[in-house]
Amino acid sequence: MTPKQLLAILTQAGKLKTTPRHCFTAPDRAESVADHSWRIALMAMLLTGIPEFQELDMDRVIRMCLIHDLGESFTGDIPTFLKSNADGEKEDALMDRWVAGFPQPQRQEWQGLLKEMDALETPEAKLYKALDKLEAVISHNESDISTWLPLEYELQLTYGKENVSHSPYLSSLSEAIDRWTREKIEQEGQKSSNME
Repeated sequence: MTPKQLLAILTQAGKLKTTPRHCFTAPDRAESVADHSWRIALMAMLLTGIPEFQELDMDRVIRMCLIHDLGESFTGDIPTFLKSNADGEKEDALMDRWVAGFPQPQRQEWQGLLKEMDALETPEAKLYKALDKLEAVISHNESDISTWLPLEYELQLTYGKENVSHSPYLSSLSEAIDRWTREKIEQEGQKSSNME
């Protein structure tokens, strides 16, 4: 890969730093897609050494986490409850076209990762997808509840459940996040009651 090629890839990927997601991590500051991707990669790194995941190629999981939303550097982020199949197909097509222009061996590696992530059959792909979902719920819990849409009160407790069900550790983590969600909703209810 030439320096010019590397810079072109980094410039496109860098757009994720200013591509907002549907979540506010601080007052008046939307989470970026890069924020999300960085943290799921960190989550994967932190799971290294946990007995349940010792047989997995965690380097591969981290790589999946880092690249999984790069298609959004072309399309922007569309919240899951608004994203259509056509939106997903467009994002995938743009990502595939971009990666097809990479030099070898990066093109081959990325195409292999994307195919594996899409199939969701390997333990590594299943872990990446579960972390993707869990991080979104964590970020919403960190956000001020005034930024939640009405549908998110229920979505917070259901989102990604099918992606964690294969794993005792991830199921336990999901339950801990659910407790946090319920406490947050309960505290908001108490505030509302006190204001009446």
